[in-house]
Amino acid sequence: MLLIDGHLDLAMNALNWDRNLALDVYAIRQAEAGMTEKGRARGTVSLPELRKAEVALCFATVIDRTRHPGSTSTGSACQEISYAKAQGQLAYYRILEAEGKVRLLTDWPSLQAHLAAWPQAPVGIILSMEGADPIVWPGQVAKWWEDGLRVVSLSHYGRSAYAYGHDMEGGLTEAGRALLKEMEAIGMILDVSHLAERAFWEALERFQGPVLASHNNCRALVPGNRQFTDEQIRALIARQGVIGVALDAWMLYPGWVRGETSPSVVSLEAVADHIDHICQLAGDANHAAIGSDLDGGYGTEQTPHDLDTIADLQKVAPMLARRGYSQEEIARIFHGNWLALLERAWARR
Repeated sequence: MLLIDGHLDLAMNALNWDRNLALDVYAIRQAEAGMTEKGRARGTVSLPELRKAEVALCFATVIDRTRHPGSTSTGSACQEISYAKAQGQLAYYRILEAEGKVRLLTDWPSLQAHLAAWPQAPVGIILSMEGADPIVWPGQVAKWWEDGLRVVSLSHYGRSAYAYGHDMEGGLTEAGRALLKEMEAIGMILDVSHLAERAFWEALERFQGPVLASHNNCRALVPGNRQFTDEQIRALIARQGVIGVALDAWMLYPGWVRGETSPSVVSLEAVADHIDHICQLAGDANHAAIGSDLDGGYGTEQTPHDLDTIADLQKVAPMLARRGYSQEEIARIFHGNWLALLERAWARR
């Protein structure tokens, strides 16, 4: 089944991890044989593997945190450096596009044409930013829009210039409120993943444009402030939002200890559990999707045991069918809900 993945850090893997994503996943693993760092020789994503997974389109990130006083996370020394690094990641996507390996999509007509040409077309990419520090000042949103950026999350881990992330307590900064105003005016989509709860609620109150959660799971199933409460999920449903369920095992299995817990304890059925929970809260299958976050700084040591590569996301479809979901509902979860959100956000422009 055609699949849209709501969150993949492709450029980060290429530039930060020195992975040639044009290669087969197993060739990349072989090149990393003997490396001991987390995730090495255990990657799951490459361009050929995306085709095997039937991923016609993904939200692909640019990401670089800035180090801010009092933040729990490390990062670049200043936002100017974060901007330059994110622009380097954008340059990577552009060279792939020039070589015919991906296609950057920025509007509804180009997206429709891309899907009409699939699978003969290259993998489609919607440019997204994880943590807004590479936007050096709020008015720079317009420049990023010209560069093709269409989705922005305000913070990642720790504190950004614009908001507090899920591992801290706090809301929006003054700059964050100004940034949301600029984003709404230009038509940018807000990604509320990773936000601290106070920042989440303030963002929803202040931003009236389209919203999504590219990669977020359910706190009712896995306790922890990285996951959404049912109240947060219902708020996104009320805003016609879509929530992409992530494959990071610590977001799928209660009590997971990174670096210690074995993948043997969790299967892809846990992904279906989170999808089903969102659907039960909504009363329909119109708001759940997949935002895998595969190879988001980890590999198969931190994914369900029955996932070897991203192609195994296709196993989730029969799992949903066994739970009573129709093929039409599964198609919405696999791609239709992301498309409906993009049409609402873009077709009016």
